[in-house]
Amino acid sequence: MGEDRTIVAFCCRECAYAAADASANARTPLPPTVRLVLMPCTGRVSPLHLLSALAEGADGVMVAGCLLGQCHYREGNFNAVDRVAFVQRLLRSVGVEPDRCRMFTMSAGEPPRFVAAVREMDRVIGGLPPLPRSGDGESRTPRAGAGAASGAAPAEGLLNPARGAA
Repeated sequence: MGEDRTIVAFCCRECAYAAADASANARTPLPPTVRLVLMPCTGRVSPLHLLSALAEGADGVMVAGCLLGQCHYREGNFNAVDRVAFVQRLLRSVGVEPDRCRMFTMSAGEPPRFVAAVREMDRVIGGLPPLPRSGDGESRTPRAGAGAASGAAPAEGLLNPARGAA
């Protein structure tokens, strides 16, 4: 995997981050591509967090939280599962590999499970081509027919109504 690849891991404080901390205390090495982000609960992770991380340069994002049905905030991890699935569908719809966004669950007492999840994400992202960036010289225009056939307004018009008005 290239040195310039980055994976952002949104980890809940109660389980995943505690497992990460325990794995660090045991001196278990993690791939250098992973950046941990402490969250109070995976239920606080918005699809915008995941998409923004990818847009700002991450090659993959993962959400790591409590075991299903054992969330410390009752149902936060169920919300996260739904949001990750939504982002995966959105990525697929724009031609980006949905595996760039994944959800993992574990308890605080399972540091090996956290390490395995991070290594799995690193392996998956390492097997994917780099995400094209706007400065790469590759076109970031929608696929043929994606907006033209549907009569969709250009993004500029949606963001700046004064310029998009005809």
